[in-house]
Amino acid sequence: MKYIYYPGCSLKSTGKLYEESLLAVFRALNIDYVELNDWNCCGATAYMAIDEDKAFVLAARNLALAEEQLKGEEEVNIVAPCSACYMVLLKTQKYLKENPADMRKVQTALYESGLAYRGKARIRHPLDVFINDLGEKEISKAIKKPLTGLRVVPYYGCQTVRPYSTFEDQRNPVSMDRLFKAAGAEIVDWTMKTRCCGASLTGTIQEVALPLSYVILHEAKKRRADVITTACSLCQFNLECYQTDIDKKFKTDLKIDVLYFTQLLGLALGIPPVELGIQRLFSAPDNVFKILEGGDHVYV
Repeated sequence: MKYIYYPGCSLKSTGKLYEESLLAVFRALNIDYVELNDWNCCGATAYMAIDEDKAFVLAARNLALAEEQLKGEEEVNIVAPCSACYMVLLKTQKYLKENPADMRKVQTALYESGLAYRGKARIRHPLDVFINDLGEKEISKAIKKPLTGLRVVPYYGCQTVRPYSTFEDQRNPVSMDRLFKAAGAEIVDWTMKTRCCGASLTGTIQEVALPLSYVILHEAKKRRADVITTACSLCQFNLECYQTDIDKKFKTDLKIDVLYFTQLLGLALGIPPVELGIQRLFSAPDNVFKILEGGDHVYV
């Protein structure tokens, strides 16, 4: 099966390390993918508030491009790693299916650029692909450096599993749990899996955002987690980069490693850290390396 990879804006900029680790894992697991040609912004949340019709056209254009690019394939699977992109594409598909009048508007706009959206594209999250297409048995066979001794708390955030996710339980997602159990880690169960981290409020209203990230980090620390794994660029940024500010505000010490789930999986697959973008993290995950390798790591 071939997949269309839709990076979206963040994975080509501030979330570059997510892209590097995801594609390295794809290659290690022999997942056949090709990047979507001439992709554009998904429409994100701001566009929805300004002009909903144009936002749906932006998102639908990516779906139409994927259908055109894989028109000879039996199934068109478009992989959207960014939680916001994943949610927006699913929302667009669901809305257009349920609202024929708006579908006609979108089709008219796409026709002007020589495209047509036929509703064939299947929007996938990487976790969905790893667990439901590849499977835990195949992943466990590929593990070269088991995550033995590492206590992992999987953090899914708001948008990966709700309100439109098609592959997970919206209240108690377990795909990341299953993935890292297959990689040899100890999974720490907790109630913060889908709790909001503060999202973009860290850049606008920190007095609201920081307490939201604090309760997540505090709970992970309370449960003696060694690392938090994320599936969202904004979640990863908030939980990793604001730890110093949170410690100052709440007079605590919540230092904990935060990695993209693809980075931790990549380490288990034996991929060199530099190929996983780990050197791009705000803080080096020294505790993870200490547990897995018995010492600090030098990036080469």
